[in-house]
Amino acid sequence: MRPIRSPLSLAGLLAVAAATTALTGCVVAPPRQQVVYTSPPQVQPQPIYAEVAPPPPPPEVVSVAPAGYFWVSGIWLWEGGRHVWRPGHMEAYRPGYHWQPHQWVPSGRGWQLRGGFWAPGR
Repeated sequence: MRPIRSPLSLAGLLAVAAATTALTGCVVAPPRQQVVYTSPPQVQPQPIYAEVAPPPPPPEVVSVAPAGYFWVSGIWLWEGGRHVWRPGHMEAYRPGYHWQPHQWVPSGRGWQLRGGFWAPGR
């Protein structure tokens, strides 16, 4: 006697096979953990000297700082024998430190860039 193949059982078998194949690709992965590396606060950097005074700062658009942040004004740096503008940016407060802003001051060697670092205290 020959077994009888029903078209319904073949369709059911194909449906189960298709569902199994589709579901094997479904994996629930745990959310990726975001790791943020921060550098320790920089203490007084090496002095930078320029031969000429920096130009006046260009206008900057300062937006409202999000909670825990403040605006650090842009600064003229001395690179390759000329002043190069670095725009301002938002900076996060660092507990136990306070920001010493950049400033150019006349010195015996031309102009010296001071500040621009996190100092302990306050």
